[in-house]
Amino acid sequence: MSKKEKEIAAFHEAGHALVSTLLDGTEPIRKISIISRGMAAGYTLKTPSEEKRMKNKKEFLGEIATLLGGYSAEKIIFGQITTGASNDLKKASDIARSIVKEYGMSALGPISFGEKEELVFLGKEISEERNYSEQVAAKIDKEVEKIILAAQKEAERVLSNKKKLLEKIARTLIQKETIEKEEFEKLVSSLTDKKDQKDKPAEKRPKSLKITMKDVE
Repeated sequence: MSKKEKEIAAFHEAGHALVSTLLDGTEPIRKISIISRGMAAGYTLKTPSEEKRMKNKKEFLGEIATLLGGYSAEKIIFGQITTGASNDLKKASDIARSIVKEYGMSALGPISFGEKEELVFLGKEISEERNYSEQVAAKIDKEVEKIILAAQKEAERVLSNKKKLLEKIARTLIQKETIEKEEFEKLVSSLTDKKDQKDKPAEKRPKSLKITMKDVE
């Protein structure tokens, strides 16, 4: 990576980690790195505190906000977005579409849209048969858009409020390339009061979007 790419990757990963840390209901950060892994310029890992088989809408929305943490950090710090956020955007969009189409967690109500065919022995989806009209498809797209934009707004709010902390984490990443759990927690606590570890919005602001994240790039 070039020097500039390394800087962008550092802020990107710091954005993921910070959004996740400052939202309720998330798992502890295990490692942040800007050492390339495959096509990804870096990665952020979390350690699940318990096995979960069910999720609610609040958790899904928080996961999307966390995925958009890298995108939002690039936008805030550099004023433009790179291709490094492409995989995060796909994951976020897939989750938002599942919220609407599979889980009945949107304004469209408790309806499952689309019939999927799967290769059972491989556990892979191979196609979807649309069982709804073009008008309904447009409503689905609108709900997905609302979810994504609300999550982006939440991620940007968190990072804008903690911009100094974002910069501190990113600069440490640029220097060391990898930050383990203990050092990350020290960085956060050094610039954040204990009472403010969870960055909750004011009463008049939209409800926070919070969830666990496992791996993001």
